[in-house]
Amino acid sequence: MLRKSKTAFAALALCVLAAPVAAQDLTGTLKKIKDTGTITIGHRETSIPFSYLDDKQQPIGYSMDICAAVVEEVKKELGLTTLTVKYNPVTSQTRIPLMANGTIDIECGSTTNNLTRQKQVAFAPVTFITGTKLLVKKSAKVKTYKDLKNKTVVVTQGTTNERTIKALSDKDNLNIKFLNAKDHAESFLTVESGRAVAFSMDDILLYGLIAKAKNPKDYEVVGDYLSYDPYGMMFRKNDDDFGVVVRRAIGKLFASGDIEKIYKKWFQDKLPSGEAMGVPMSPLLKAAIQINALPE
Repeated sequence: MLRKSKTAFAALALCVLAAPVAAQDLTGTLKKIKDTGTITIGHRETSIPFSYLDDKQQPIGYSMDICAAVVEEVKKELGLTTLTVKYNPVTSQTRIPLMANGTIDIECGSTTNNLTRQKQVAFAPVTFITGTKLLVKKSAKVKTYKDLKNKTVVVTQGTTNERTIKALSDKDNLNIKFLNAKDHAESFLTVESGRAVAFSMDDILLYGLIAKAKNPKDYEVVGDYLSYDPYGMMFRKNDDDFGVVVRRAIGKLFASGDIEKIYKKWFQDKLPSGEAMGVPMSPLLKAAIQINALPE
């Protein structure tokens, strides 16, 4: 009788160990999503063509399409048939605080992955590579940042580009005067209205703003790259379980070639508003994609 009881107990223990324990073992963002049935995406409003609002005020773009694949991978990981997606707008200044305090679960915008930010948040694999250049009116006759001596430049607050151009001004004693804007649209308007001679920002975002301008032919992007800016989706720091799901989703896009279709849709084909960026994928981005197309 004792032997039978021991056998039965051992069998029960094995069953318990073998049973699914995903729900009770979940931590961090995955647990939050499972408990609430909701994932909250942080998005930009004017980061064309990465993450911006369409004419119906819905967030769309290259980064949003990549995040849609992440949402599907999260559903698969948690065994969910449905998952509510909420959208929360962020700016350059609010995106990291809103990630840290749990308001958003993943940020799908145009955020540079750098070592300073890695102290506060974690990043997905690189999905785009750009760098700082200058947007100016052609009539301004500005071709390099050194032409901005004693002139006024607008920057979007909280961006790496702000620090880059200010550091160059100090280094070369250019005495540039700076205006701060809350977002990229306001920065562009500052140049358009003549209050600033140049807008310092990632070149790909500048091309996007020019594409949607009233008179695109009046503007140009000039100068050498002043910085190196690899973009990545942000998620909470020290959340490895969620990070694996994010990396798996993006890795699948890379390995399948679907990332090239998404890229073509937003950078080479016409945008929903009718403009076209006409920007082919760079060799550097192609290399980054190959490196991060990790196997299961």
